[in-house]
This record gives sequence, structure tokens and C-alpha cells, in this order.
Amino acid sequence: MNRCAIHVMNAVSAEGLALFGSNFRLEENRAAAHGLLVRSSPVNLAEFPELEAIARAGAGVNNIPLDEATEKGICVFNTPGANANAVVELVFTMLGIWLRHVPQGLAFCQGLTGFAGPQLNAEIEARKKMFRGQELADKTLGIIGLGQIGVRAANMGIHHNMRVIGYDPYPVLDNIHRLLPDVRLAQARQEVLAQADYVSLHVPLNKATAGLVNAEFLAGMKKGAVLLNYARGPIADDEAVLKALESGHLAAYLSDFPTEKLLGHEKVLFTPHLGASTSESEEHCTAMAVQELKNYLEYGTVTHSVNFPNVESIPATGSSTRLIMINRDIPGMIGLVSNILGKHGINIMSYTNKSNGAVGYNIIDTENPVSLEVRREIEAVGGVIRVRIIPLKNEFGLP
Repeated sequence: MNRCAIHVMNAVSAEGLALFGSNFRLEENRAAAHGLLVRSSPVNLAEFPELEAIARAGAGVNNIPLDEATEKGICVFNTPGANANAVVELVFTMLGIWLRHVPQGLAFCQGLTGFAGPQLNAEIEARKKMFRGQELADKTLGIIGLGQIGVRAANMGIHHNMRVIGYDPYPVLDNIHRLLPDVRLAQARQEVLAQADYVSLHVPLNKATAGLVNAEFLAGMKKGAVLLNYARGPIADDEAVLKALESGHLAAYLSDFPTEKLLGHEKVLFTPHLGASTSESEEHCTAMAVQELKNYLEYGTVTHSVNFPNVESIPATGSSTRLIMINRDIPGMIGLVSNILGKHGINIMSYTNKSNGAVGYNIIDTENPVSLEVRREIEAVGGVIRVRIIPLKNEFGLP
């Protein structure tokens, strides 16, 4: 009987869910779930007492209580890059719509009912000058945040014959290497804001970025610039944005996150959180999240975690059991668990340890089975957060 239960909180791609395979079952009862697949719904960990891992089908994890999850030894994954193309396409679509006055032009065309023939053509030719817009080419695009979405947005700007300048306070080299050579990297955020005709935000929402776009940020922008927020709504302070729009310093605000204060403003263009809402993006995100949960629950391997170090290890030849130990990053933990296993006559075939500075993650393959008694002894060690036992020679099942 398959014992690994997965609860799905939001509607996700059926094709992606099919990748779980026969070792997993979908479980409606939250209290019985070992894995959780979620999109944007808020997660209450008290409802999931058996939970081992959470996979967010998307990049942002602000709907998941990360500190609490870490304290409980629950690994949290996201799917970076899986929805990047969808978000970037929407950014440039909406910027083009704004610059070419498409909403006004559409409304004008809707009002032409009743005109016909030469009269219709004459009305169009007489009024179309009201909707004269601007081109993207030769304008300066500023990118704040050079993760996978920001990098693609920067490269897309180059393909639109724009000048592109980007800034990230904590750049990841793998992402930076994907930038086209014409993208210029700034040494400070202010350098981007002072030069860009259009500033596009692509930073995660966390304590450091909440309210990032405040009065000081906006004052540093070039007068008449357009601000685009397709990252997360709370990154921008509505009151500060409103004041900048009213003063004329900010020409427009384009966002995927409608807010009460800015709805209906003539210089604001909202979409209803459509960034990742494509069939392709949903399938990519679900498939990536499913694979992350499968790898973690079946083999304890960690990829794209936001709270645990990333660790991958192929089971050692001849090993019968994989022991996973999650602990606070304090000295002496490797020696302690090794001594306990040795005391019980358990031979270690392979030992992999990684740390992210807060959490230590250990994958230990053993020649002998590891009993619940040994597991409890390790769990009793100060600093140990959680211990998992994964049988390798038998059909997968949670102990």
C-alpha cells in the first residue's frame, strides 16, 4: 500500500500531478499529508501535523511561514524560473499597451458603432492622433532584481533595442552569466533609478523588500518615468506611489496587484495577478514542484529549497537505509550522530553534510537498518530538529 500522502491546496496542472507516480497518493485530509503542493493560498502548519515538505508552485513563498517550518524540520521548496517566461511576457505586453494607449484606443473603437463607410474612416483618421504613443526602442529599461525573471526581462529589453541597466544587491553568478553582454550592471540602485525611463521590479517579498518603493525610492527615479511591479504588491507603498503620480514625477504605475487606494486612477494600469497564469507556466511550475517533493520524500535530496541547504546524493552501493538528520548549525553534530550509529553497530556507507549557516542537513547511508530506537536517540540530541528514516531496499514508505 502506498503510504506517501500529498495534499494539493490549489488548482494545478493535472499533467504535472501525474508525475508523482505509484509511490504517492493525493490526500484530502490535511492531517495525514506528508507533502504539500501549494500556489498562493496561505499555509497554516497547525493543520499539517505529519508534514515533511512543502513545494510552492511559483517563486514567491510569502504565503508560507518559513521560520515556523524550519523549526519543525519542514523543507520548503519553490520553483525558480518555471514561470519566468510568463511573467516577462506580461511585463512587456502591459508596457506596450500603456505606451500605445491601447485601452483608450479600444474604448474609442467601441464607440464607433453607428458610423459606416467613408464616415467611419474619416472619424478614425480625425481622432487617431489622440492615441499617438511611444516606442520601446532607444529607451532605457532599469531592472531591480536580477533573479531568473529579472535576467529574462533585461535580455528581452535588449531584444527590443532598448538600453538596459540592472541592479541586484546579492547577485547570483549563475543568473548574471545568463545576461546578454549589452546589459549594463549598476553598482548601486540609485544609478538605475536616475537613468531609467521604465523601472521594472523583480525582487522577492521579504522583510528587506516590503515597502522598498517608498518616497525616497520614487524621488530617485527620473521625472516622467514609468514604474512596473510584477513581483509582489507590498513591495510598493501605495501612498508614496499615489503622491508621485499626483505630482507628475511618476508618469504611470503598472502592476499585477490591484489595491483599493490605486484602483481607478487614470495613471495606473492593473492586471489581476496574471503573471504566472498561463497553461505552460502552470504545467512547468507543477512539474518542478512535484519533482522536488518526490526527490525529497523518496531520497531526502534537496533542490531549490528556500530554508534548507541544497544537497543531492545518490544512494551508496550496498546501503539498506538512508538516515536524514536536520539540525541547527552548531559544532559537533556530525561526530555525535556518528558515535550513536557506531555504538549500535551501524556501518556508515556514505555521509553527506551541508549547511546554509542556520540549518545543517545530513544524508547518511547505512549498511544496516536503523531502528526507531536509534532514531529516537538521535532526536534526543540537543540541536537536532528532525530525523527521518528512508528504507532503500524495500518499497518506499514512511516509517
